[in-house]
Amino acid sequence: MAELKKFQLEVISPERVFYTGDVEMVELTTTEGDIGIYAGHIPLTTIVAPGVLTITESSSQLKEAAVLEGFMEITPEKVTILAQSCEWPEEIDINRAREAKARAERRLKSTDEAVNMTRAELALRKSLVRIELAERK
Repeated sequence: MAELKKFQLEVISPERVFYTGDVEMVELTTTEGDIGIYAGHIPLTTIVAPGVLTITESSSQLKEAAVLEGFMEITPEKVTILAQSCEWPEEIDINRAREAKARAERRLKSTDEAVNMTRAELALRKSLVRIELAERK
């Protein structure tokens, strides 16, 4: 199989430069749905939704991370993801994620009008992404 053309990927969170390198493909979730990016993708700016970021460095080298909100810019030269939070599977505290899931579910079941349902739904999605990724590894 022929090797795919590579492009530069940079993933930045407020705490660190999470990832930088040449990759063949990137897959992640946006507010418009899942997207896969190869070299030569059309320029685009989009909002990143909570989900699993899959980085294909080569046909035999694949990395996954939890990305929890942000923005992505695709240019002819590179893809930049500015993320609120990024975590490799080994960095995820699964017990903390399960507690966050339980809290979010309680808030969603609450009849208290002071509960922000949108925030509770987002917290639930984030915890589910973390749990899913941590359990895979």
